[in-house]
Amino acid sequence: MSALPEESRLEPRERGHHALFNSFVMAGYECSSQRRQDGRRLDLLADTGHARWAQKDYAQLAGLNVRCARDGLRWHLIERSPGRYDWSSFLPMLRAARDHQVQVIWDLCHYGYPDDLDVWRPSFVDRFARFAGAVAALMVEEGISVPFYSPVNEISFWSWAGGDVGYFNPNAHGRGQELKHQLVRASIAAIEAIRERAPAARFVQCDPLINVVSESRRSEDIENAERYRVAQFEAWDMLIGRQWPGLGGQEDYLDIIGANFYPHNQWYFHGGRIALGESDYRPLAGMLKELHQRYQRPLLISETGAEDQERVPWLNYVVDQVLMALERGVPVQGICWYPFLDYPGWDDGRYCPTGVFGYADGEGERAPFHPLHLQLQALPERVEACLRELDGRRAQRRRP
Repeated sequence: MSALPEESRLEPRERGHHALFNSFVMAGYECSSQRRQDGRRLDLLADTGHARWAQKDYAQLAGLNVRCARDGLRWHLIERSPGRYDWSSFLPMLRAARDHQVQVIWDLCHYGYPDDLDVWRPSFVDRFARFAGAVAALMVEEGISVPFYSPVNEISFWSWAGGDVGYFNPNAHGRGQELKHQLVRASIAAIEAIRERAPAARFVQCDPLINVVSESRRSEDIENAERYRVAQFEAWDMLIGRQWPGLGGQEDYLDIIGANFYPHNQWYFHGGRIALGESDYRPLAGMLKELHQRYQRPLLISETGAEDQERVPWLNYVVDQVLMALERGVPVQGICWYPFLDYPGWDDGRYCPTGVFGYADGEGERAPFHPLHLQLQALPERVEACLRELDGRRAQRRRP
């Protein structure tokens, strides 16, 4: 069994604030591929045109000094029959990233899986592990010596959406905990299979970072709200064996923590959303500090974004909070804007203006959303200035 890479256990001052990734700012390409309640399969990589225009999309990142991205494989296209892999949907994207020197965190299972699989059965775990191992072997052949993977995207959210409320596959109700266990098993099996072929591989375990509070002062309501809030940590706890150790969790299965954080991630228990600026809204910097204290792992804002005119104010808020967290010693490794391209909504295909770039034209060209584009252009210099200042302060404190 491979141990957790040594640098993951180092303090930020010993290994640099964002040494893990090629750039602090990252581009996140929406790659959801689940089946909805009505049976329709989503394929956001196709719907946004990114699968077709990956070369041009990655080329656009150079103008923003972005050299790192989140992207995904479509398992349902690659393994249409058990054990037979068709890489034609993935290789052009992998090679496009390599051509443009973009480091990618690859999602192996972003809610979708082959139609012949039953997610509840042991064969799901076995098949996923074999698939993950095959991906790793292919990437080694393609010259990727230190790959980054997100094995199962948002275990907690998927368990709720697919296991508790039947929002998408496997469309179950009241089985969220059971699904969470299965997805944790699958993630662990995938990590082991990948490490056999690529021992230097790194893993980002992404889940929503949330805050839930009670609107009432009744002790029972306060306890229920806190119990719900703390449940956000269950998948990570299972991966390291703090909860349900029979699943096989161990410390080295939690490498890098990906925190997904959006404007809708705070709400009242059985109530409405808590908006930024309201008295019960919890600052992101404090949430990141709690997350780091709990696990002592490097962190990544693996998804954050907003719609339309809220994009720039939201980016500014997240950046300010991340810089504050860095000042408090939290090793945040980067910020991934997600989705980086405008996309059609999951439920009704509505146009969602969330991206730095819009829909592609017939030649694969995309117009930028200029206000956000300008902010992102300036962001690397701002972050670097902050990090240099922090490093200078630490150096002064170490002097005799």
